[in-house]
Amino acid sequence: MKIILLEDVKGLGKKGELVNSKTGYFRNFLAPKNLAVEATPANKKAWEEEQLQKAEIFKENKNLALELKEKLENTKVVLKVKSGNDGRLFGSVTSGDIAKALNEQHKYDIDKKKIELGENIKTEGVHKVGVRVFPEILAQLNVVVEKE
Repeated sequence: MKIILLEDVKGLGKKGELVNSKTGYFRNFLAPKNLAVEATPANKKAWEEEQLQKAEIFKENKNLALELKEKLENTKVVLKVKSGNDGRLFGSVTSGDIAKALNEQHKYDIDKKKIELGENIKTEGVHKVGVRVFPEILAQLNVVVEKE
């Protein structure tokens, strides 16, 4: 029997999916716990409309992320850090430092978890840093580390 999941069900599917299920499993377990509804024509139509809305919102968010990517790639963040004569920093520049500087200098409020550094920056100069603006969109940000 075809059902629409209202919640994630281990071994069956994720919320919002249209899946096949045994009749007894649906009637005795899924329906009483409000984990799923039967895929009647009315429910299917509502589900399809919901899927279209989700796709539209996803597309809109992706377009906004592409715009943000373009802006970030044309942005330069300058960090002034104490360093020695050989160009090595006393300490390092972390993703948190970059996020804070990005907010102060350009008013972009980006979570430090979205900044992909690999390793903390430990030298002066220009560094390319990845910023995850959407699950599959990565912007390259120019970070300039200068001597204080």
